[in-house]
Amino acid sequence: MQTSNNQQIIYQKLQQCFGFEQLREGQYQVIDKVLSGKSCAAIFPTGSGKSLCYQLSALCLPNLTLVISPLLALMKDQLTFLKSKGIKAASLHSGQTKEDVQATMSGVQTGEIRILMVSVERMKNERFRHFLSQQSISLLVVDEAHCISEWGHNFRPDYLKLPQIQQQLSIPQVLLLTATATQAVLDDMSNKFAIEKNDITVTGFYRQNLELSVLPCQVNQKETVLLSLLNQTPTLSTIIYVTQQNTAETLAKMLLSRGINAVAYHAGLESEQRENIQHAFMAGHTDCIVATIAFGMGVDKADIRRVIHFDLPKSIENYAQEIGRAGRDGLSSQCVLLANEEGLCTLENYIYGDTPEYGEILNIIKQASSSAPQWEIVVSRLSSESNIRPLPLKTLLVYMELHGLICAQYTYFAQYRFKFLITKNDIISRFNGERRTFTQALFDSVSSAKIWNQVDFDHLWNTYQGERNRAIAALDYFHQQGWIDLESKLMTEVYRVDDISDDKEKIAQKLWSLFKDKESCDIERIHTLLKLFKSNQCLSYALASYFSDPNAPQQCGHCSVCKEETKPWPEKVNSNIPTSELNNWLQELENLTSEVLSDSVKTKFLCGIPTPCFTKIKAKKLTGFGKLGHCAYQQVLDEVVSRKKSLEKA
Repeated sequence: MQTSNNQQIIYQKLQQCFGFEQLREGQYQVIDKVLSGKSCAAIFPTGSGKSLCYQLSALCLPNLTLVISPLLALMKDQLTFLKSKGIKAASLHSGQTKEDVQATMSGVQTGEIRILMVSVERMKNERFRHFLSQQSISLLVVDEAHCISEWGHNFRPDYLKLPQIQQQLSIPQVLLLTATATQAVLDDMSNKFAIEKNDITVTGFYRQNLELSVLPCQVNQKETVLLSLLNQTPTLSTIIYVTQQNTAETLAKMLLSRGINAVAYHAGLESEQRENIQHAFMAGHTDCIVATIAFGMGVDKADIRRVIHFDLPKSIENYAQEIGRAGRDGLSSQCVLLANEEGLCTLENYIYGDTPEYGEILNIIKQASSSAPQWEIVVSRLSSESNIRPLPLKTLLVYMELHGLICAQYTYFAQYRFKFLITKNDIISRFNGERRTFTQALFDSVSSAKIWNQVDFDHLWNTYQGERNRAIAALDYFHQQGWIDLESKLMTEVYRVDDISDDKEKIAQKLWSLFKDKESCDIERIHTLLKLFKSNQCLSYALASYFSDPNAPQQCGHCSVCKEETKPWPEKVNSNIPTSELNNWLQELENLTSEVLSDSVKTKFLCGIPTPCFTKIKAKKLTGFGKLGHCAYQQVLDEVVSRKKSLEKA
């Protein structure tokens, strides 16, 4: 479409389909570029209408718009909005029945569904990729596009493959959407998708209704300071962010005992419990949520009046995203950081814990190579065997894909178990002929415990030539009819292994270097955050500048710096390492296993950084686990190396 024709079409669709008269800042420019056939990026503040850019565009484009979104809650919210406007959109996710999935795919094939939303993980399924390859797709939309950059926050390894997938599916253009991207991340995103600089629309980060404050206080004063802040207006809608789950629990209990209507929210809670807590907060039944970063994405509550960081945020990007949830109705809202450096080591330790060792990477490459031409893995098992935590393990698998070592084929559940809700014979009697015989053979291939029954697929094939896919389809059907209760577990990922004849040590070194570079970048980002909070520059201006917004005022007039309310931060006490106890702590650990433990593993033990190895040998129960969590990782590592040298000399 030509730009001259776009304006009329855009505003016509805006009024007819969405009932809006005007577009917000930046929206027209982005939609106009999409309709002109360009790949582009939209960097808009949280809550400023990024989604409409693809939603309206999709209605003007001839074929399917495919949206990659990182979170089911985001998909649900956007689908609810689209359906309220009568727009044919759908999502595919693991919670759907087989019939729901088939109905959606049929709607895509007929062209009835204009917008399809999926998680990035679904793109690992070769059958689904093949299905998409048979469709005509006009536009690939990448929501939360900063997830594609290893140099940004919330990095999602599978996002790295999206440029490749765009090419494989011959999708002519892409639209990247995010609220938080530094210039480095923006450059990375645009380079990966070949987006021209002129096709990036940045509307600015600064929000004049947010009052940013940094309030330095000692660790033992934080609860008192927090209570004094809340008691000024105890019923205001508030989010308090903390680093750890147990802090969320203890703080929420303390606040509740002091008359504040507070609830803890974190990833350790059941999903239904989290949904109920979020619903109560959105409905105004709960005043205060004490949360880890698990709370936030998809939370679009307009009247959140306070966001308080009880602990240091993980990064400036996280901080920006979290304060971005305040004051979306445009009214004045407080964003307060209770500042000290005591949590600094905890934040750094999370990063060090996500860097696999060279030897661990080499072992994974060797395992893949020896399994050629097909490698089947259960991530949780491989994580335990390799001592690489699940997220960095997934990152390693993607790195291996991008280096042409392996290629994702499909996934399946390794185990199915079920319990009868009606009798076995009652189910069999509902079928005739060959179906009845198959159902009998299926139930004959079951090993039974007291309640649950597990299918032996090999036995079914050997005795009846019954295929696994047919057995799973039958069990799904029985479950849908209410005859059995079905559970599936152990998601197995299947990769094709290409020729890994090159020097495996050299490949491992190359991939390990990528992890070390990311580690350095993430550590640097924490220290950049400290510099920003400690500077005498207007906080609003410093934050906007970090996100390349040149339009923010140099003095906002409503942050703690502009109001001259700055105070010096409490001095961080340098921690001494008790070398006399160090030997005992490490000796206890070494006695648990016959394996030789690396200096890095010992350091992680002392710093309290969880690894699969510690879970396996139950090291967390030992006296020394986490005893030096308050110390800098490098300081502890130096002490561990020094101890080893002393023992070697002895």
